[in-house]
Amino acid sequence: MQIIITALGPDHCGLADPIIHYVTGQGANIAEIQMYDRDEASQFAMMLRIHLEASQYESLSKTMAEIGKLKGLIIRVWSPELRTERPRLAICVTHRSEPARVLLQNIRDGNISADPAMMISNRNTCHDLAETFDVPWHLIGDEQGCADDERMTALLDAGNIDYIVLARYMRILPPELCWTFAGGRIINLHHGLLPGFPGLRPYHTAYSSNMLTYGATCHFIVPELDAGNQIIYQSTFEVSPGTKLGEVIHIGEQENEPRCLLEGVRRVVSGEVQLHFHRVVAVEEVQNTSS
Repeated sequence: MQIIITALGPDHCGLADPIIHYVTGQGANIAEIQMYDRDEASQFAMMLRIHLEASQYESLSKTMAEIGKLKGLIIRVWSPELRTERPRLAICVTHRSEPARVLLQNIRDGNISADPAMMISNRNTCHDLAETFDVPWHLIGDEQGCADDERMTALLDAGNIDYIVLARYMRILPPELCWTFAGGRIINLHHGLLPGFPGLRPYHTAYSSNMLTYGATCHFIVPELDAGNQIIYQSTFEVSPGTKLGEVIHIGEQENEPRCLLEGVRRVVSGEVQLHFHRVVAVEEVQNTSS
């Protein structure tokens, strides 16, 4: 069984040792380990990917909680194999509803095997969409749209969420939240082709460069910016010379972005790909490496 352990808390000596010693003592095979030390924030974070017998999962979770209390860490234990038939999704939105709508419709139609456990937003714009698909709605933003990230984390924990889907969620996740759900659990839709067109206005940037091909990118979020290749899927469309920017954006938002998110989420929840050392790889490749 593949298991991901994340640990986060105030930095001091001897934090990683008890975690690593315990899992290796139980016969676990360590497939990946990453540690972060933010000196300016005096914060420690670690992500550990291991392979262990499924029968040991509960005792592992209990022991990690005990180590967390002893060391002042918040330790979470999760496995992508817990709910392989229908992993639980948290769909996060802001204003644009098209990608989330297409994803929810395909889940309802049986094309995507997942459970939309909740919708989270910093704005109330997409509330009607949640009601249409009977998905629990959580507003975490104030009147200016500033998100309560601690409440978001609490909701994700309480909902036993497997994957967080940022379906045009227009807020930058804080490092703490990214570390908490590290290991390929946060899926983001970017409305431009990466790495060429990052930022908030990729359509405008591409248009000013006289591009005739536009696209969207579905990728994993990792705690470190520019840490490598986390692209799950990209979809593109072409326009004729002279096409107005408004038409480009319309095609992108109404057709291409939903298509991109849908295929990206499908690849992850179906177990075709995963994030491994900041690189998206086929699951078979990881299995062959760890065997």
